Amino acid sequence: MPPITCIEDLRTIARSRVARAMFDYVDRGSYDEMTLASNRGDLAALRLRQRVMVDVSDRSTAATLLGEPVMMPVALAPTGLTGLVHRDGEILAARAAQAAGIPFCLSTMSICSIEDVQAAVDKPFWFQLYVMRDRGFVKSLIERAIAARCSALVLTLDLQIQGQRHQDIRNGLAVPPRLTLANALDIASKPRWALGVLSGKRKTFGNLAGQIKAAGNLKTLSHWIAGQFDPSLNWADVEWIRSIWPGKLILKGVLDPEDARLAAATGADAIVVSNHGGRQLDGAPSSIAALPSVVDAIGNRSEVWFDGGVRSGQDVIKALALGARGVMIGKAFLYGLGAGGEQGVRTAIELIRRELDVTMALTGQRTLERVDSSLIWRP
Repeated sequence: MPPITCIEDLRTIARSRVARAMFDYVDRGSYDEMTLASNRGDLAALRLRQRVMVDVSDRSTAATLLGEPVMMPVALAPTGLTGLVHRDGEILAARAAQAAGIPFCLSTMSICSIEDVQAAVDKPFWFQLYVMRDRGFVKSLIERAIAARCSALVLTLDLQIQGQRHQDIRNGLAVPPRLTLANALDIASKPRWALGVLSGKRKTFGNLAGQIKAAGNLKTLSHWIAGQFDPSLNWADVEWIRSIWPGKLILKGVLDPEDARLAAATGADAIVVSNHGGRQLDGAPSSIAALPSVVDAIGNRSEVWFDGGVRSGQDVIKALALGARGVMIGKAFLYGLGAGGEQGVRTAIELIRRELDVTMALTGQRTLERVDSSLIWRP
């Protein structure tokens, strides 16, 4: 195997090892994928100012997120179905993040449950919440996160109704994985992935187990999920959640300055500028294009983080230069997971950390505290 030098190398390996339906679930976006492409294209279009003759012999990528020290300002984003990218994927990713000294966030729609992850790691992790029609179930999820000593709750705001992802429909994406004539040959060509998933701790949504009858039945489960995402979600729900949740609250999925001001008014500890990885409203701006106006709207009332297209240390420093306090990575760590399990995630994190360190040196930065918009090259 050639040396792994970047996230794209991990993506190539993951594509060869993970079933097509699951790889496309990770890799693709909604509708015509215009926003998905903009996330990467707009980040790539930003240029950094090269600086020379600055003593950068003593550098540090360390930072703080929500008042907690981290080895770099990067968190693993909440991603659904992670345990189907690789057996017990949520547990492996959480272990890799903790080893690297950065936060891990577990999705409501994870395969391994809150309790599964808690039993497998030593330190607190974050939990991401979807608000569903059954508020009693939502309350029970929050209570389980409290019992598991989760240190932050990430409330996703932009999935009150799901955007259509054409590739998932074409692939017949199923939970648990379903063997059909169309995908049988593909799965047969990836026996290591198939055997791994079959031998994993769980094969369906762990946090939903016991909440509905016949949870292992694809049709029943899919209909339940479609019927549970709540289009009536509004700011009053944030107030209700704050009345239950005692810890740090992060609101994820803000792009518009007006929404940013409303989000900050809730007293949220952090707000994540995100378009759900280009998987919801197609035609929305890229996250990096929306970031500066959200930062301006919020001021110092909440930390502002960035999510959308980060695959390198250069991407991290660009987001920080435009006002983000930290970034979340989703696809990047999932490529690592698909390529090599826990070690693959560790590799993805370390690739980004090393790139961030080198980029700091070549832009004349010793610490991340001094990074600001002056780092962006403007003709």
